[in-house]
Amino acid sequence: MITIHSWPRAIMHMDADAFFASCEQAIHPELRGRPVITGKERGIVAAASYEAKAMGVERGMRLFEAKKVCPDVVLLPSDYETYSLFSIRMFEILRRFSPDVEEYSIDEVFVDLTGLRRSFHGPYSDIAGRIQDTVARELGISVSIGVSLTKVLAKVASKYKKPGGLTVIPGRDIHRYLSNLPVGKVWGIGANTSAFLRKFNVITALEFAGCKEEFIKAYLSKPYQEIWHELNGRSVYPVIRESKSSYKSISKTKTFTPPSMDETFIFAQLSKNLENACIKARRHKLAASRLILFLRMQDFRDRGIELKLNRPTSFPAELTGLLRKGFREIYRRGTLYRSTGVILAGLIPVGTVQYTLFDDVPGIEKMARIYSAVDELSCRFGKHTVQHASSLPARVQSQHEGERGDVPVRKVELFKGENKRQKIGIPVLNVKV
Repeated sequence: MITIHSWPRAIMHMDADAFFASCEQAIHPELRGRPVITGKERGIVAAASYEAKAMGVERGMRLFEAKKVCPDVVLLPSDYETYSLFSIRMFEILRRFSPDVEEYSIDEVFVDLTGLRRSFHGPYSDIAGRIQDTVARELGISVSIGVSLTKVLAKVASKYKKPGGLTVIPGRDIHRYLSNLPVGKVWGIGANTSAFLRKFNVITALEFAGCKEEFIKAYLSKPYQEIWHELNGRSVYPVIRESKSSYKSISKTKTFTPPSMDETFIFAQLSKNLENACIKARRHKLAASRLILFLRMQDFRDRGIELKLNRPTSFPAELTGLLRKGFREIYRRGTLYRSTGVILAGLIPVGTVQYTLFDDVPGIEKMARIYSAVDELSCRFGKHTVQHASSLPARVQSQHEGERGDVPVRKVELFKGENKRQKIGIPVLNVKV
């Protein structure tokens, strides 16, 4: 049994419930209480409301299968711009309560509540409850919250009761919440590790937490040793305030409907993937050492290639030639393709890139100034205000045609002064009168 009788740290994990679908229900009140699915443009369920889940709809399910199990389901195209706005607003609400907020993903966040009981005149459960109420009142979405001594235990707590749950695991009750939890359900423990632990009759999270430290050190690597400490109430993982800026890789993919065998169009999609990936890399001041590209065929098989760069870079102009070469290696004429993807790998900080004697340093610096201007224009007038010619065919032809070509309401009903790429930065309630 694990018994800790104080709160050395109080970490909160908040997980938005069915986030994308909840955002749609929040801005379209007529959809509340109805089964809603997003991902219409992709042909699969990207997110499902709890009403749809109750009918048997699962994430990743093909839309025709979802309609079979839930004929009344409302299919919507994904509106990631709006979801991002909700996410930003959610993080802003949390910073009113604590400066220590870690944006773990678009719909998940860790908050360090340690030491705030006096400021808010109540226990940690009350602070978490106030946060939950504020998010519901201001954004119209429900969130599940877990509070405990460590990040791993807070994740266990937030998943304990969904949707709209609020679970607090104090030190003295840790064993209660871990006793029936399969070890494979613990954040950071995958199928292979849980299968390995099963060989030693370690089935539950509590049995894992109860293992001798000698066993953990002898058989498991450092990440699992850290999880073991966290499950025992000893905080190892800090709540990181800074926005995520370190990436091992950046990937950008694009699915299009109907599938195409048009070489120019498919390469244009790939080129746009490259531009998008490079924009993100430059935003975080990173440069790629390797370029990976792939094409997905209509039967979901992939063909890809990995290319090593002579010098790390995040300028598409320096990569387009290599992209074209790789594309010719993997493209098969007469084949139907449904999506393309680019991965920038081996990312390093731009400041650490070293030039060789054969590099054209003045030319590289000139290129940096050009892309600095491009990024500034994008910031002022919207993404892809300036675009590579190789990507233009992707812009001329719509990404999806037919039923999947529906665009989110927010992209059609613009306010005065808005355009397709520049919109006001708050979620907008859409009420039909």
